[in-house]
Amino acid sequence: MFGRWLGSRAKSGTQQSSGPVGFPVPQGAGMLSCRVLDPVAEPVRRADFVVTDSSGRKAVGGETDPFGNVVATVPAGEYRLAVTAEGFTPSHGSVPVTEGGHTSLGDVVLRVAQPPQLPDPGEWEIEPAHTQIGFTARHIGMARIHGRFNTFAGAVRIADRMENSAMHVVIDASSIDTNVRMRDDHLRSGDFLDVERYPTLEFYSERFVHRGGARWGVTGALTLHGVSRTVTLDTRYLGLGNGIEGETRAACRATTELHREDFTLTWQTMLARGIAVVGPSIKIEMDIQIVPKG
Repeated sequence: MFGRWLGSRAKSGTQQSSGPVGFPVPQGAGMLSCRVLDPVAEPVRRADFVVTDSSGRKAVGGETDPFGNVVATVPAGEYRLAVTAEGFTPSHGSVPVTEGGHTSLGDVVLRVAQPPQLPDPGEWEIEPAHTQIGFTARHIGMARIHGRFNTFAGAVRIADRMENSAMHVVIDASSIDTNVRMRDDHLRSGDFLDVERYPTLEFYSERFVHRGGARWGVTGALTLHGVSRTVTLDTRYLGLGNGIEGETRAACRATTELHREDFTLTWQTMLARGIAVVGPSIKIEMDIQIVPKG
């Protein structure tokens, strides 16, 4: 909550003072600052902050420094400062900034957020209609390309202790889709996924590690192109909800980065019509919903 101060500063509200010595403030602008702390007065590093103007437009944003500090220069006016950090409840407050002035919010103390309720122990399955497995790759010397796999299935066993849970996902390699038929045909060929020899991609995990708040690391073996490598999914658990028919479902978002060379995907040919070869790394992004197995 905004309004806690250090030393002889006011005990509530905001305080106007001159800017730091030697720090130039442009004409018509002022400064705002605060320090972001956790409940035991330790600085919250790399917390996200966003300053918006009276119309809701973003004026400036970024991350706190290693000491939890936020310092920004903006045109004089009325602003809102929002601070968010993993594992904490977001904090919001008003910030009046005057021309040539320095508005300090003192210490912003974030409260620990209650983690979302975990799924009940038992057998669950991925619901394809509300799940997407996508990827982003860069063409050498060209823009990024985006794609997805359209056909997949998966099962999740939720244990009494979440860390002992397991999951198994099978993806149809031929269902790769980048919205360009020629490129998709080449990705299915022996130059890349070689779907005739390796028709599926599989991921199996028995290691769920809680990283704090809603973040989990799910580590397992990914088998692609006949090669298995250990991969960790950086996973954000989004909690429980109900579907249209009232059925319980759980959701998460997971990301990881793969390197082609790890899976012997080292082709360096150029495609026809000037389409360049895919770069060395591929970012995987998944939005997953699971439902109890019927």
